[in-house]
Amino acid sequence: MNKTWWKEAVIYQIYPRSFMDSNGDGIGDLKGITSKLDYLKTLGVDVLWLSPVYKSPNDDNGYDISNYQDIMDEFGTLEDFDEMLREAHARGLKIVMDLVVNHTSDEHAWFMESRSSKDNPYRDYYIWREGKEDGSAPNNWGACFGGSAWEYDNATDMYYLHLFSKKQPDLNWDNEKVRNAVFDMMNWWCQKGIDGFRMDVISMISKVPGLPDGPATDSGYGDFGPYSVHGPHVHEYLKEMNEKVLSKYDIMTVGETAGVTIEQAVKYAGEDSHELNMVFQFEHVEADGKYGKWTDEKVPLPLLKETLSKWQTSLYGKAWNSLFWDNHDQPRAVSRFGDDRPEYRAVSAKMLATCLHMMQGTPYIYQGEELGMTNYPFTSMDEFRDIESIHAYRDWVESGKLTKEVFWPCLCNKSRDNARTPMQWDDSANGGFTTGTPWIQVNPNYTKINAAAEVNDPDSVFSYYRTLLSLRKQHEIIVYGSYELLLPEDPSIFAYTRTLGNEKLLTVCNFTDQTPDFEIPEEFADAACLISNYKEAAQKLRPYEAYVLKTTL
Repeated sequence: MNKTWWKEAVIYQIYPRSFMDSNGDGIGDLKGITSKLDYLKTLGVDVLWLSPVYKSPNDDNGYDISNYQDIMDEFGTLEDFDEMLREAHARGLKIVMDLVVNHTSDEHAWFMESRSSKDNPYRDYYIWREGKEDGSAPNNWGACFGGSAWEYDNATDMYYLHLFSKKQPDLNWDNEKVRNAVFDMMNWWCQKGIDGFRMDVISMISKVPGLPDGPATDSGYGDFGPYSVHGPHVHEYLKEMNEKVLSKYDIMTVGETAGVTIEQAVKYAGEDSHELNMVFQFEHVEADGKYGKWTDEKVPLPLLKETLSKWQTSLYGKAWNSLFWDNHDQPRAVSRFGDDRPEYRAVSAKMLATCLHMMQGTPYIYQGEELGMTNYPFTSMDEFRDIESIHAYRDWVESGKLTKEVFWPCLCNKSRDNARTPMQWDDSANGGFTTGTPWIQVNPNYTKINAAAEVNDPDSVFSYYRTLLSLRKQHEIIVYGSYELLLPEDPSIFAYTRTLGNEKLLTVCNFTDQTPDFEIPEEFADAACLISNYKEAAQKLRPYEAYVLKTTL
């Protein structure tokens, strides 16, 4: 197994719109990020991954890009970006950009040219098709955000494909000019000095020729997945990207690859695949769901353990794991996998951190996770900003499929807006995020849960994360050791070992507010405790208790 800096790093994801506002307009920005670099250095992370900051009309919070080589007006300027990059590098922090190249905005110059006429040089930059004889869409595919994946365009009497919003037309990666234009843009950013790319829905860039109808779904539309995810040329195009861009720089890459299998992950991110460094797989965060992705129930612990452990053992020595509980598309980890009741919030947040950061792979922290930030207490649809959540309410409740009483707890539990409420910096108005009116509400618990209260508190969630991250730097076994799950069927305890050479770690996590029995294996009888979220030892596991023991064999 090759040793590299990105395997040993800890990544911190910033959602710029909600991180820190420097000018009082209620929207986070690049100068805001720069002002908080010392905080991130204190935490001990190595890499900052920024959700998209490019020019965008913001139909999907920046994932609809109108200019890849400029900055969204609300976030600042290219000069602000250069200053942030310079200041980050001065502190030893690396910057990873979000690369969104499955689709652009419909306001991108390429698309405005493409839709202008059938013989425009940019026409084949996108995927255009004639409608059926009756004038309906070319196939039955549904879009991720609801409705058809096809939008009729009056100018040329044809439809264009959009797997997401109708303002996010899909690029035609089968066109070599598209690929080269994307690679030129990536090289431009690399030459600026950035340190890598997180690649949005990169597994969807290659579509099956002919674009056949997909299997029927509850939405009434067909599933595009079999014909648009892990498509026929995806690995060929990523190898080309690696050859023309990635291999020229010492950068890290991670691909968002929903629905990926172990075998596919090895193709994308194998030690010698010459494509990506690692992938995001979502099996553990998609293990729940009653109504599509929507649910108010927790994943049963045996299923969660089975899923995470499969990736730990199956990729070992073959490809590299990405470790995460939450991100900008997921609800808050402590509300979802832990317990956000006041008496258990901090201890369960520490337990979740222990469980994840002692696994094999590169850990990702989503902004506010290190404080134990929680889901937002939504009371009205007016409080939602997320296009997916708003469409879901329309599709499930306003359509009459479910009553509001049934669907509301599921929506509040899983909405992406839970992750997008502003970072809670202190107990001043708006949590110190802005002096203006925030673009989305601040969680009212900011007066108790905030960075200022935690940074200098040795018992805080923040301080616990600092300790975890420093352990990773001290103990190679945490990065490179092999993994073995213990007690796979236990409904309360997540316990596993890591082994490297003659060293062995035992991680024990109680995922409940109960006090289950756990017998420490004899080989750890005299082991040293590296970290624990309770101060003193006890015979029984306490609610949400976690500890890590280290022994020499």
